[in-house]
Amino acid sequence: MTDTSAAQDELTISAPHRELLDQVLDKWSLAVLNELCERPCRFNELRRAIPTVTQKSLTATLRKLERNGIVERVLLSSRPVAVEYRITPLGKTLRPPIDVILQWATEHMPEIERAREDFDLA
Repeated sequence: MTDTSAAQDELTISAPHRELLDQVLDKWSLAVLNELCERPCRFNELRRAIPTVTQKSLTATLRKLERNGIVERVLLSSRPVAVEYRITPLGKTLRPPIDVILQWATEHMPEIERAREDFDLA
């Protein structure tokens, strides 16, 4: 995806970039990040905040985000042992670009809906 009318560097999306974007921008990751940007949460708090996510999907999502350094898992000193998930400083840097994408989607949704309708009618 390049802009041929402007003298810009070519946009290269390598396999590692694609893998990371797939992991960080999927629907469950965005929902988890939205919750954790507000406050740290325990697993069941996240389940209640995102009622449509399954336990298996939430576990997999948290592991992906933790592996990528976006979320950290913190053991709380309580009996029984409890775990809390927090967004990392690296994870917080995702908020501005995600907000830009969401703003773009909001601004262009009428055009996108028209294009979808035109496509579906063809």
